[in-house]
Amino acid sequence: MPVTLDDVLKIADLAHLHFDEAEAEAFTRQFQHILDYIEKLREVDTAGIEATSHVSLTKDFEQYIFREDEIKPSLPLEESLANAPDSANGHFSVPRVI
Repeated sequence: MPVTLDDVLKIADLAHLHFDEAEAEAFTRQFQHILDYIEKLREVDTAGIEATSHVSLTKDFEQYIFREDEIKPSLPLEESLANAPDSANGHFSVPRVI
């Protein structure tokens, strides 16, 4: 399915994005590359592949995911605040945002 400049402009309009002509043409090519890649992936036979929730699971993943929680010492307060631009009463001091 070819991606047209009109497709990109319609998507941009729906997302309230504004592109100049060069950017819109670049997005058209990029979208087409993405769709071409997806089509290429569809050619792969995945019939014998078990579904997974994470792409980097290893055979021994359970020993890491289901390990017991261990209490370990954290950084000392002085070391934690050493590079803070501003601190007060043992806490990071940041500008108010509300």
